[in-house]
Amino acid sequence: MVKVWIDADACPKVIRETLCRAAERTGLTFTFIANHAVPVPKRANIHSITVPSGFDIADNEIVKRVTEGDLVITSDIPLADEVISKKALALSPRGELFTADTIKARLNIRDFMETMRSSGVQTGGPAPLGQTERREFANQLDKFLAKAAR
Repeated sequence: MVKVWIDADACPKVIRETLCRAAERTGLTFTFIANHAVPVPKRANIHSITVPSGFDIADNEIVKRVTEGDLVITSDIPLADEVISKKALALSPRGELFTADTIKARLNIRDFMETMRSSGVQTGGPAPLGQTERREFANQLDKFLAKAAR
């Protein structure tokens, strides 16, 4: 049975709530992994794993556990690339489904922006999560869950 893994360190609360409702509705296993305690409802299929603080420790734990066909919720492009290489799916909290066809371009953009920031250019952060992104996330999640139910 497929599982849903959440890179919970930077997962917005509203997305976490959407995921918990989906877990309750479907009965699939949803696991939140972070370097801090993540409050989740007490359900047999909803888990929270706290890993030690440190660079990419939560990401590495997700990569270690994910299997083909699983879904990973993350905005971390390198993590998305790793899980896609394991034949899992990756979905950002903004509703962007990362695929084998799109991930390399996203990595290039990420690396370019990182180079800009390291050279002193102020790039700003992402815009606040809006209704459109929340709706797109819910739609992509529902598509995955519908396929998983078959």
